[in-house]
Amino acid sequence: MFESIAVEGVKGLQPYRPGKPIDAVARELGLNEADIVKLASNENPLGPGDAVRQALVGCVDELSRYPDGGGYALKETLARHLSVDADQVTLGNGTSDILDFIIRVLVDKGDEVVVSQHAFAIYGLLTTIAGGKVVEVPARDFGHDLDAMAAAITDKTRIVFVTNPNNPTGTWNTRTELEAFLARVPESVVVLLDEAYFEYVEEAEYPDGIELLSRFPNLVVTRTFSKVYGLAALRIGYGVSSLELADLMNRVRPPFNTNALAQAAAIAALNDKQYLADSVAMNKQGMAQLEAGFRQQNLDFIPSVGNFIAFKVPAEADAMQVYQDLLQQGVIVRPVANYAMPEYLRVSIGTGSENAAFLTALEQVLA
Repeated sequence: MFESIAVEGVKGLQPYRPGKPIDAVARELGLNEADIVKLASNENPLGPGDAVRQALVGCVDELSRYPDGGGYALKETLARHLSVDADQVTLGNGTSDILDFIIRVLVDKGDEVVVSQHAFAIYGLLTTIAGGKVVEVPARDFGHDLDAMAAAITDKTRIVFVTNPNNPTGTWNTRTELEAFLARVPESVVVLLDEAYFEYVEEAEYPDGIELLSRFPNLVVTRTFSKVYGLAALRIGYGVSSLELADLMNRVRPPFNTNALAQAAAIAALNDKQYLADSVAMNKQGMAQLEAGFRQQNLDFIPSVGNFIAFKVPAEADAMQVYQDLLQQGVIVRPVANYAMPEYLRVSIGTGSENAAFLTALEQVLA
């Protein structure tokens, strides 16, 4: 009965399916949780840093109080860290909040949103719920074809989503490519630049979206504390934009959308420079470890600058079957068939021992 009265944009949707959690795999397959390696959700294998742990303990006595609805302390800390005005910052319950806000503000029934093939699924999901039309532009070498995306803009386009680096492919666009693209986008069209994996990238030509805000007032940059800062469970992210766009997004932002624990942990994480350096170093070592393992097993992979890498399952095997076989061995990776990549699996960078366990299991599964 309720299907018939549901909002039109919701009827054809399927729920977003995140990486399988450890307890679910243990329960379904009868495995010991301690023996399971989860490399499915691009999480930081270091766990939270000591500064974050101390900050969380300091919040316990205030759990009966509502958090600061405006996130003053965190916004001020971010403003200093990024050299922007605090009022340019919009806080979110994860960056998915910011994506939702900008779509709510700008997209109405019949409006268009441009995305790249193989890009984060939530862009299309939120657009469809809002009644908008998703215009998907074919990828180039698994990455964003910014020229084609600019050409896809019409008078109905409200937002263009650009993910740099892209998830799940790990590809990236250079500063020159991004600036040329932004120069082609009409001022009335907003570009949402998703930089969830920004801190991991060490390429000299990789652009910093925050530095482009003063030149392109139609730009919104999103970043998160879920990845390199190791706060995925607390769901805390942010957007940085012009004052006008930030004001519009704050009009649709729910009260107390970011909790007190998340705000305190985020401040502590921003100030813990050693933890950030350790996280980036571990990721770099782990990426090299997985790339070497793939080469040893003669497996093709997509070079990545994130904290994950997608590899191609051999033609004689089936990617979903390999995924299931790895689960049986207690290793959780991520299928990406829903990203039009049915021959690939994505694996997050773990600790050295976790990466080794995955490579050993993969070799056994493919033998």
